[in-house]
Amino acid sequence: MAKILTSLGLCAMLACGSAARADPAAAAFDGTWSTVVSCALAPGAVPYSYEFTSTVANGVLHGERGVKGTPGWLQLDGHIQPDGAADIAAHGLVGKERAAVGNLPPGTPYHYRIDARFSEKTGEGHRVKGRTCTVTFSRRSA
Repeated sequence: MAKILTSLGLCAMLACGSAARADPAAAAFDGTWSTVVSCALAPGAVPYSYEFTSTVANGVLHGERGVKGTPGWLQLDGHIQPDGAADIAAHGLVGKERAAVGNLPPGTPYHYRIDARFSEKTGEGHRVKGRTCTVTFSRRSA
């Protein structure tokens, strides 16, 4: 009985230890990234560009500009695959109506998807539908 309990204890320790380690493939893009979202001139809307910081931890990207819940806020979230492909969700609140297609009032929620690809030091993507927007990522030095 003591051998069985010892074996079960060792198995549990090994399972917990391996779960705590990060997957090296998922962590290949971990770090801090300078992020630039640029949207082109569109009918009824002026072009704009935002720069902010995004972080990647265990292959999960999160970036935020502004203060959540206030006009001008933008959040990016997504997973980066080991091959660098990423599907990123953008959620935000209109900041200036002149920058929003349709002159939506400040604070109006919006969302879109970004199809992106990362390499060791850079990444780039584009808005999937709607207005033409590009997103570039540059890994910051540690």
